[in-house]
Amino acid sequence: MSSTFLGMPAPPPRSPYGTGNLRGDRKFPRAAHDELRNEQLRRNLGRATRTIRAKRLDVTGELPDWEALREAGSAIKTDTMNRLPELLEQLERKVTEHGGTVHWARDGAEANEIVARLVQETGSSEVIKVKSMATQEIGLNEHLESVGITPYETDLAELIVQLAHDKPSHILVPAIHRNRDEIRQIFLKEIPGVDPGLDNVPAHLAAAARAYLREKFMTTTVAVSGANFGIAETGTLSVVESEGNGRMCLTMPDTLITVMGIEKVLPRHQDLEVFLQLLPRSSTGERMNPYTSLWTGVTPGDGPQNFHLVLLDNGRTAALADRIGREALNCIRCSACLNVCPVYERTGGHAYGSTYPGPIGAVLTPQLAGMHAAKDDPNSSLPYASSLCGACFDACPVKIDIPSLLVELRHQHTEQAGVTAEKLAMRAAATVMKHPKLFTAAQKGAGLGRVLGGRDGKISHLPPPFDGWSDSRDTAAPPKRTFRSWLASAEGAATMRAAADEHRRNEKDGKKDGKKDGKKEEDA
Repeated sequence: MSSTFLGMPAPPPRSPYGTGNLRGDRKFPRAAHDELRNEQLRRNLGRATRTIRAKRLDVTGELPDWEALREAGSAIKTDTMNRLPELLEQLERKVTEHGGTVHWARDGAEANEIVARLVQETGSSEVIKVKSMATQEIGLNEHLESVGITPYETDLAELIVQLAHDKPSHILVPAIHRNRDEIRQIFLKEIPGVDPGLDNVPAHLAAAARAYLREKFMTTTVAVSGANFGIAETGTLSVVESEGNGRMCLTMPDTLITVMGIEKVLPRHQDLEVFLQLLPRSSTGERMNPYTSLWTGVTPGDGPQNFHLVLLDNGRTAALADRIGREALNCIRCSACLNVCPVYERTGGHAYGSTYPGPIGAVLTPQLAGMHAAKDDPNSSLPYASSLCGACFDACPVKIDIPSLLVELRHQHTEQAGVTAEKLAMRAAATVMKHPKLFTAAQKGAGLGRVLGGRDGKISHLPPPFDGWSDSRDTAAPPKRTFRSWLASAEGAATMRAAADEHRRNEKDGKKDGKKDGKKEEDA
């Protein structure tokens, strides 16, 4: 029987189970195992991430105040999260004052319904879309198609993914797992009227996509976008992109609908000075984004005459309520952590099962959608999809301590998991280590494990319940003699005495050298 009563505070809800794209159908180890077999994928990822890493290092190295910019970005985002409710209310007021309409969506399902209703009210059965992580997160395209509305992705990489009936695998470059030959085949199969002689030259592929999209830009009256930033002080929204498709979507249609995660708000317009330096350098390795679009409400006779802003929660308030985990909401979706992550580079984004892959996805996805929404929840494996090498922390432009957050999520997972074989084994180990006689007996018993070792002195397969450990790593076979038994032997005692004697001799020699140096200084 529930103990909840009227007035009792309840934890904020996560993203509803079974909605959107914040949960895969398999745990990370199983999905990664399959992805690792795809040699073409690994080559594509390795080539792309190496290129982006090199460019990023070049342009960040040019700035003498790069670390100061990171500190500023972190401070601004932390301040934003500390007073998020008041900033969102201020943003709503300013957008409304400038002729826009603000809608609040508790979760992805509600946001999808709002967007679909707004499109239907225009009478249009098509929408053009700017690349948007938020709309991918909630599965907006699938929902629009279910109610008879056709969405057209206009970002080149997003278009490739959409035409291939695929899923994005990278925050910044959704089609990073595809090479030019694969893209050529997709275009030949999916784009109506494409030249059958189309080759795999990037410029020719881009021209084919441009010709396909040009008609959509000219005839579609409704656009859907995300937002990189929303400015509470002025009600201004911003989108940065590299191709110009976003500029077309943001200026040509009659109606513009923007779906923005509530964490994307910034307090002041001048804060953009910091983030428009951090974001392009960290994401694409550019000093500036080729296209930076900013708009404030509605301007009569210029651009869309109907503007709607959908503020999306979908588990963000739940993440905000986590005193430690809320730091993940500082993310500006630059993807720098993905490009330096050795795990992501080898497995790709699909293994994570979420719109948000890589190190930040392994933190953010469990926070938005939870890790224990069902038995054997795939999200419960994400905090372990990391070597904790720390490269992501070093690369993050707003200094999110991703490794520490992953460790915290692992702690939360083990606390929620109840009694497991691993917990029982740890309790047994703690008991043994507290009692010297038990520890000595356990060491002697462990020596029997040598029979499990192979010729290389490693144990590749352990019996249950330890098989989970050996599934992903080898274990060194126990030595013939433990350190403690060696230390207690005559050989060990002699070695330790010799080491002590050598230490004393070195100390004496050091003192003599010090006296000689002092004498030389006096003579000088």
